Amino acid sequence: MSMRPETIDGVYLCDTLDLERLFAPTLAQLPNLRMFRPEGVPDDADVRLAIAYRPRQGAFQAFPDLELVQSIAAGVDGILADRSLPPDVPVARVRDPEQASIMAGFAAWHVVWHHRNMRHYLDAARRGEWSRVSFNGLRAPSSTVVGVLGYGTMGRAVARALAGLGFDVRAASLFAHDEETAVCLLSGPDAPRRLAIESDILINLLPLTADTRGLIDADFLASMPQGSALIQLARGEHLDEVALLEALDRGHLSGASLDVFATEPLPPDHPFWTHPLVVVTPHEASVLPASAVAKALRDSLEDLRAGRTPRTAVDRRKGY
Repeated sequence: MSMRPETIDGVYLCDTLDLERLFAPTLAQLPNLRMFRPEGVPDDADVRLAIAYRPRQGAFQAFPDLELVQSIAAGVDGILADRSLPPDVPVARVRDPEQASIMAGFAAWHVVWHHRNMRHYLDAARRGEWSRVSFNGLRAPSSTVVGVLGYGTMGRAVARALAGLGFDVRAASLFAHDEETAVCLLSGPDAPRRLAIESDILINLLPLTADTRGLIDADFLASMPQGSALIQLARGEHLDEVALLEALDRGHLSGASLDVFATEPLPPDHPFWTHPLVVVTPHEASVLPASAVAKALRDSLEDLRAGRTPRTAVDRRKGY
């Protein structure tokens, strides 16, 4: 299949974000591309491209001649979950080294937050108290195991950043890796659970697949060491939120940083907002500038015009 060289009609498909507002000014700079909201498409049969992120179920059904679906992010699980997605249409994601660096900095901030008990200092400052806790409670980074679930582009960047800070970094991958790495790497289907058992701080960066959905459940959390912390940066569907609240309330976990949730935006009455041991951020751990999405789309279109599979196309059987 090859993308035709003439002007291409595309459609924004997302149920949670206004993609036109976010990306239209930048995408307008790409030649021979016309983008529309679904309700504004002149002719559904002319649409060859969809720019998508978590589309409404059935969103692809109206467009029978799609040749490419471009995600605005590294993740594509929300797109692949739509049963109306044609089986032969490539789904490309954004793969940008700056995004991995953004994620690494975000993860490192949260590791330091939990490792140094920064919440204590902020609470004390609000009370005007000079309260020092490090003398008796601080563990050296080298004796603090930070586990990284997932060892793709994001996981590697996070592991390197934290190893540079002196932490004992270990990672879990669902599949074996051949390359040399300074990080202790566990592999196989049971690697995430094996890593959880030994991690003082656990960062989830796994892709969302049938095998990883619901992975972080009550048993998984109970297997983590007493007083450990969870940093959840992958997908909300990985986590049993009720089980996490119970683990925090009974004191098994010392804290959690959550950037992704089962329902987004997080409902205003959700207990995570006010829980004293939870840090909530609005799914922004590794946001990308519009220019990076435009570059990814341009590369995908060039590949298709040349008769090649897009270089960032996902393996739909694996889900990433």
